[in-house]
Amino acid sequence: MLHIRRSDARGYADHGWLKSFHSFSFADYFDPAWMGWGNLRVINEDRIAPGTGFGTHGHRDMEIISYVLEGNLAHKDSMGNVKGIPPGDVQRMSAGSGVRHSEFNHAPDQTTHFLQIWIEPNVTGIPPGYEQKTFVAEDKRGRLRLVASPDGADGSVQIHADASLYAGLLDGTESAELALAPGRKGYVHLVRGELAVNGQALKAGDAAVLADESQIALTQGRDAEVLVFDLAA
Repeated sequence: MLHIRRSDARGYADHGWLKSFHSFSFADYFDPAWMGWGNLRVINEDRIAPGTGFGTHGHRDMEIISYVLEGNLAHKDSMGNVKGIPPGDVQRMSAGSGVRHSEFNHAPDQTTHFLQIWIEPNVTGIPPGYEQKTFVAEDKRGRLRLVASPDGADGSVQIHADASLYAGLLDGTESAELALAPGRKGYVHLVRGELAVNGQALKAGDAAVLADESQIALTQGRDAEVLVFDLAA
């Protein structure tokens, strides 16, 4: 089964300082058909206006990944981390038993555009944790680069969840494949550009939702940046 979810079918919220597309039910957007996919619970495509951001707030028992596309995301948390997250970096925060943090765009004239991703953990109540790594464009060019995994394989950030996240950059004749084991689910989110997933055409913001498929085949990229999830059912 492969289902294409178009960008304009997502939930949308405009708070003035924040414009956000919700791939799954979140805050005031509720759709019982889209509560998540496997253990993937949230993908929010956020644009934060210059000089604004999320004030200090709390999370618990969730693996939270930030993937910045443009601008810089300033992060500060109750664990003592004060970081800037530029494009190319992947940040993982394990909320565990509880963490408080803020996220801001301190630039006076540039919007911060990023993806906020939540994955349900396979352990709860653990001490909160933080990790941030850089994945240069060359490592994602023409392939799927593992950027988050349960065991931190291949230099990826380590998440406490039965899920793996890959990032790729594909253009022209470049292609990539990912095998899916029986019983696994797949989710492909096209960040920008154009791409075909198992022969189905996607444009920026579109997603491919997969179940009972043996592989994910990515072809026909046009300046495509893509995130691919291998998920527990």
